[in-house]
Amino acid sequence: MSALQHFFAMGGYAAYVWPAYALFFAVLIADTLAPRLRRRRVLAELRARLARQSARQERNPPSTPASP
Repeated sequence: MSALQHFFAMGGYAAYVWPAYALFFAVLIADTLAPRLRRRRVLAELRARLARQSARQERNPPSTPASP
């Protein structure tokens, strides 16, 4: 058995070690992507809200009181 094969076999514990590494990296990637995706969603919601607000203000301009 070569040194590389011995390393990947992990002394007979490869069936436990490699899935643990895979799970760790999957969680690490998800932990990195989640805030970015959340930020995009929040910014899109804010843009939509601002667009609705400006459209509402254009339809109904604020009335100014007449001066006496």
